[in-house]
This record gives sequence, structure tokens and C-alpha cells, in this order.
Amino acid sequence: MPDLQDRLRGIAVGAAIGDALGMPLEFRPARSEHDLVTEMVDGPLPKGSFTDDTEMALALAESLLVTSPLNPRDLAARFNGWFQSRPSDVGVHTAKVLRLIARAVPVSEAAQQVQAADPDSAGNGSVMRAWPIAIARHSNPGLLVSETRLQGEVTHTHPDSTGGALLFNLILFQILQMGNASAETLIREAITAAVHQIDLDPEFLVAVQLAPMRMRPDLKNTGWVRHTMESSLWALTTTRSFEEALVRVVNLGNDADTAGCITGAIAGAMYGLEGIPARWKQAVHGEYPIRSGKLWFQQDFIDLADRLAAIA
Repeated sequence: MPDLQDRLRGIAVGAAIGDALGMPLEFRPARSEHDLVTEMVDGPLPKGSFTDDTEMALALAESLLVTSPLNPRDLAARFNGWFQSRPSDVGVHTAKVLRLIARAVPVSEAAQQVQAADPDSAGNGSVMRAWPIAIARHSNPGLLVSETRLQGEVTHTHPDSTGGALLFNLILFQILQMGNASAETLIREAITAAVHQIDLDPEFLVAVQLAPMRMRPDLKNTGWVRHTMESSLWALTTTRSFEEALVRVVNLGNDADTAGCITGAIAGAMYGLEGIPARWKQAVHGEYPIRSGKLWFQQDFIDLADRLAAIA
């Protein structure tokens, strides 16, 4: 059974791997169950490359390591610096908010202005990047909740986006507390405990509770936070290994990299770093900050997890 350190490292490495595995399948239709992608392949980026999901998580991790407790102004400045470096992909909602911040609109107002213009927008951008807080606050649930909410609301203020980020990090928290239970028990009990700690919209709650019983064709896997969490929890509760969960979720297509990232982080907590296939760990890579020449590989994510865990 993986120990706590192995699980914490698994979150960071697993998130990046899920992002990279899903990258070539983003915006594409679901793959046939008889023709699943099971390896890192080329897409818009070279095979094994992580995307904006991981880049924004690294900006959050950087902010946590410099300003703890988390400072939303520092975080917004780092997000804006990343945005100004012209990343290969940025969520539509996130881009709108960061454009306002770049024009000196106060951080406390930018996301609210974008949300007011599109009240139903409830994207998953606040969820995909939240995992560094789960590592840094693995023994402090109060800070985990407040900082998860804080980082999300820099760009996303819809209650579903906030609820999705809290659900994600509280599931990670619960898994880390439970220790050496079976994977089936870990994910089932973590979801149950997490949903009792937050006030999800009733329809969102139903989607979470019914996720394990969904049929594959029913899963839309869009950028809507409810769809993302539904797909991820379906993959995690209907499989028994890191590899199986990741392959199952990314092959749903559409927002495959984000569903892969979220699933990878939770599966990394469940199965630990040692439960992640070596070939994927060896392949994952990317550059952050963009155009800095600083390349990230497996060991860099392990070191980051250790540094974040030390904050606790």
C-alpha cells in the first residue's frame, strides 16, 4: 500500500500525466471502445506534453510557496504573467477574466464582471488547477477549503465552479486521511464524506451520486464542471487501477485533458506514485514558465509535491 508521501507525489505526477494523455484527444469525439488510445501520442503539442491545466496549477503552486496563506493578488499576477506569455491554450472564461486583469481591473471585480455577462457559465477551470492546495493543506482542512475557494474565485465565481473545486480537493483530502483501504473503499467513502462537507446544487449532487452508474454514451465530458466531475468520478469508481481509470476517461474526448488531469490527481492519491505506469512517468514533460527554457519532468513534479507538503 502506498504511504502518505507516495500518495502526495502521486497527485502531482498523476495530474500532469492525465493532462498529457488527454491532450491529443481534446475537442475530439469519444473514441470507440474497440479503438482506445492507451499511450502518449502527438496532438496539438508533442506527445507527453502537459497543457494549460498543469501550467495554471504550477502558477498556483508557485504562489503558495511564496505567499502562504494564499494571496489572491499574488496568484492573479502569476496567472496574468502566464497569460501574457501566450500559452498554447487558455479556457474562454479564464481568458476573458485575465484580459480584464491585464487592463488593471481589480482582481475582486474582474471575475464578477465576466460572470455577470454570462451568468450560466460554470466551467471547470477552477478545478483543474486546484490540486497543489490539496497537497499543501493535506493536514489542514480549514485552509484547504478557504484557499480552494479563493483560488477558484480569481477567475470563476459560479457556485458550481466553486463547488466542483471544493469537491475535488475534499475528495483528495479524504483519500489521504483514510490511508490503507482498498481503492474501491477509498473513492466511495471519499466522495460520500466530501459531498457532506459542501453545499452543492441539488442537480450537481445527483450527477455526482449517480456517476458510478452512468453508461459511457451518456457522458458528455464537456468543459461544464458538472460534466467533468461526472466523467472523472465515473472513471474512478468503475476501474481498479490508475491506468484503467485514465484510459477510460480521456477516451471520452471533448475536454479530455481536463478530465484526465482531475482523474489523474485523484487516481494518483488512490494508487500512489508507484501505481502510475513507468512509461507514462518517463514521457510526461513541459515548459514552465512558458518560453523560460525551464523544462519539467517527473522528478520536478515529485520535488514540487515534497516542497508543497512541507508547508503543512
